[in-house]
Amino acid sequence: MPDTPATATALATLGGGCFWCLEAVFEEVRGVLRVVSGYAGGTVDAPTYEQVCTGTTGHAEVVQIHFDPSVVSFRTLLEIFFTIHDPTTPNRQGNDRGPQYRSIILYHDEKQKRIAEEVMAELTRAKIYAAPIVTELVPFTRFWPAEDYHQGYFRNHPAQPYCQFVVAPKVEKFRTVFAAWRR
Repeated sequence: MPDTPATATALATLGGGCFWCLEAVFEEVRGVLRVVSGYAGGTVDAPTYEQVCTGTTGHAEVVQIHFDPSVVSFRTLLEIFFTIHDPTTPNRQGNDRGPQYRSIILYHDEKQKRIAEEVMAELTRAKIYAAPIVTELVPFTRFWPAEDYHQGYFRNHPAQPYCQFVVAPKVEKFRTVFAAWRR
C-alpha cells in the first residue's frame, strides 16, 4: 500500500500470531496508511524468517501499522486487534505454535501503553474471554521488516490454503464486526 501524505502519522506495532493475518486485516482499515510485516521483541539483529521460526531469537511476528490518528485511533486499532486473534493462548494462535506467535503490543510511547492497559482491563472486566489475557505489553525497541515475499501475502496469494482457512476468516470477521471502519 503506498504511503499517503497526512498531517500526522503514528505507528502501532502489534503481534497476534502469523503476521499475514494481521496485515490482511489492517490493510483494510480506514485511516491505515501502510502495514509492514516483520519481527520485533527479540535479541538478534536483522533476523531472517528461518531464524525467527526456530523460536530462539525472542522475536514475534508483528505488523507495523502506519496510521493517521485523525482518522483512526490507537484504541480502535487495539479493539480490532483483540477481536481478530485469541489473546489468551501463550505462544500460540490456532495451529501456529511457538514464541514467535505470541500476542504482543509494543508501545511507542506512554500514551499507547496507558491505552493498551485500559483496553485490556476493560476486556477483562467484561469477561470477553474465558481465560485471562496473556498479551505482552512491552516498550518498542526495534522493528525488522520481514522478507519481501511476506509483504501483502494474503493480497498476493488468496487461494493459498493457509490464506483460505486461517487468514480469510479473520478478514471476514473484521469486515462483519468493524464494517464502519472498512475502507
